[in-house]
Amino acid sequence: MRLSRYFLPVLKETPAEAQIVSHRYMLRAGMIKQASAGIYSWLPLGFKVLRKIEDIIHEEQQRAGHIPMLMPTLQSADLWRESGRYDDYGEEMLRIRDRHDRDILYTPTAEELITDIFRAHVSSYRDLPLTMYQIQWKFRDEIRPRFGIMRGREFYMKDGYNFDLTKADAMHAYNRHLVSYLRTYERMGLQAIPMRADSGPIGGDDTHEFLVLAETGESEVFFDNAITELKIGDREIDYGDKAQCQAVLEEFTSRYARTDETHDEALFNEIPEERRRSARGIEVGQIFYFGTKYSEPMGATVQDADGNDVAVHMGSHGIGVSRLLGAIIEASHDGKGIIWPEGVTPFHAGIVNLRQGDAGTDAASERLEAALIERGLDPLYDDTEERPGAKFATMDLIGLPWRITVGPRDLAQGVVELASRRTGESERLSVDAAVDRVAQIYGA
Repeated sequence: MRLSRYFLPVLKETPAEAQIVSHRYMLRAGMIKQASAGIYSWLPLGFKVLRKIEDIIHEEQQRAGHIPMLMPTLQSADLWRESGRYDDYGEEMLRIRDRHDRDILYTPTAEELITDIFRAHVSSYRDLPLTMYQIQWKFRDEIRPRFGIMRGREFYMKDGYNFDLTKADAMHAYNRHLVSYLRTYERMGLQAIPMRADSGPIGGDDTHEFLVLAETGESEVFFDNAITELKIGDREIDYGDKAQCQAVLEEFTSRYARTDETHDEALFNEIPEERRRSARGIEVGQIFYFGTKYSEPMGATVQDADGNDVAVHMGSHGIGVSRLLGAIIEASHDGKGIIWPEGVTPFHAGIVNLRQGDAGTDAASERLEAALIERGLDPLYDDTEERPGAKFATMDLIGLPWRITVGPRDLAQGVVELASRRTGESERLSVDAAVDRVAQIYGA
């Protein structure tokens, strides 16, 4: 992509309403624009990162055997009355009426709707286990939306739902989701710690939140610092192996890690003092097992092997897709701007032409661009007439992990500069070697 043809409305000044780093940099980098309180338009750069995050989630969910689908953003209130949640959910639910005076609501979550789909089409234990998920816009009418996309009213969310014959089967689904979430976050360059949490309006006794440590986090968290040394890494996971998934859950949840709602000071004090930590955390996902909370009142039953009708055991599992983008920025930035991890960067590398219009630098920049594209990579070529300092500032602000600078002085020696946004380290390489180096980083 040529920057001269791209829509990237960067701002030099920080808007007054932006209180946290992610909100400031997303506005300044031209990623979002507020449409109304807590509701944002996603401009091309922000939308590009959002899609990268979404793609990783889809890949990991389907790797775990979960089936993608899509449900409507509007639901009938009748379903929520069946489950008993319509009046209990609170004022965060946006309730409206259509022209026929029917009560409908804008989806904050979809346990009722997916249960209705299940009961209409599944009647035998032979069709279990079943887990379906969607990635879809949701709405919760926050009384004080703030911090940009971190606490908006409209948000993009992955929500998945498992249906199982027994609690043991449903807990395997719970474990499967925990493992897949850990893999998902690590691919995005994040360490999200699973913490014992409160179930809130979803319900159920078993639930873990995944929190990214950040000073701007909305939750106070308490944990054994040993948990921060754990990684899924490249290990192979057989999601059909109940013992293996259970072992991963035990590995990542046996150490103390809780949000303030479930914090137990006595248990916390049993940890060696040098490992006790308290911090702030950003919630980026949550998993629930809630048994028959929805299946019983809504009649979601199957026949078991003995011909008996039994209510299925369920759980729901969410990832805040749009919120993740903000969490990544909160965890990965400096005073100059964003520092994207390679897994979610909007462009793989930036090409900065220091003397646009010069035959030599133009030719070398175009050669770099073409070679990177041929290797399956997506570069952003700054071919504008801006001063070098302004070009560097823009690249630092938008946070591409790698920058290739093309200047007449280096070209006279047959090299270009390849620089890391994260470390600031650079090396001078030939055009072909720079392309090979970037391709190697991304496995292209």
